[in-house]
Amino acid sequence: MNDTFAPATGIGSLPGHDAREAAKTATGSFEDFPFLPELPARGPGADMIGRTAGMLVELYARVEPSGWRLGDRPGRDTKRARAWLGEDLDALEEFTQGYEGPLKVQAVGPWTLAAALELRGGEAVLSDPGACRDLAASLAEGLRLHLAEIRRRVPGARPVLQLDEPSLTAVLRGQIRTASGYRTHRAVDRQVVEATLREVAGAHDGGPVVVHSCAPDVPFALLRRAGVAGVSFDFSLLTERDDDAIGEAVEGGTRLFAGVVPGTDTGLSDPAGSVMGVRTLWRRLGLRPELLAEAVTVTPACGLAGASPEYARRALAHCVRAAQSLADNPE
Repeated sequence: MNDTFAPATGIGSLPGHDAREAAKTATGSFEDFPFLPELPARGPGADMIGRTAGMLVELYARVEPSGWRLGDRPGRDTKRARAWLGEDLDALEEFTQGYEGPLKVQAVGPWTLAAALELRGGEAVLSDPGACRDLAASLAEGLRLHLAEIRRRVPGARPVLQLDEPSLTAVLRGQIRTASGYRTHRAVDRQVVEATLREVAGAHDGGPVVVHSCAPDVPFALLRRAGVAGVSFDFSLLTERDDDAIGEAVEGGTRLFAGVVPGTDTGLSDPAGSVMGVRTLWRRLGLRPELLAEAVTVTPACGLAGASPEYARRALAHCVRAAQSLADNPE
């Protein structure tokens, strides 16, 4: 098996406020592919955008009524985001003593960040190509430092960087609304999107990068060209229109992080039932069944921040059992 990845892992967010409890869940559920948990319920700075804004180098953001806005210097919101990330890293370090293997860390990708962060005037960074370039460069430098910190704290880990890009398709299609809400920002050229993703992924210095989106119409072909090692997506949103792009991705060696376990409380089917759709897709694409375990990592459909703590633990354990079912019975 490709030892860059493992058969199952989480997406990133978990419910609750307790960093140690979250780290214990993330490392205990996935003994061979743990992840650094995010706990957005703690409030601004623990949310996806604020957490990544706190990683930026020489760019600072603060909370306004409309969302996160770039400012001139680090204020209390930046400090709070960095403090919570530090707390999460402390907890992860405690529960990964002696660990060797892949370890996933998540941050918001450059395009979702540009769509969500505001410039000083209140419009999205996305509205200004120069500001987008500066943001991507700052993010890349921040991620370099973050990954170095992970390696220092967990020396046996092989970090896997996940870039969360739920707004990527909307950016490509010109569907991100302006501050007034009456218009949308112009679609960003696909080559610019691809080059920026490649630049930010380069922060990992040759290490594996996965792009995650639980929105419909994930641009598989563009992500492959940008050089990512894996694509993480909500399996229930796939349509047959995606078949060719997925088949090419698998044959090109791209890992599929198939989100097959619902992200909010629900009854869970048997593990084999959860991955039935993956087997069906494989047959439709005419791919070899024995490729399944080498090409697929099973995950929840999206983050688990909206789930109950008890369901979140069951969902993660279910991912492991579903992945085992795929390995045992690929056909």
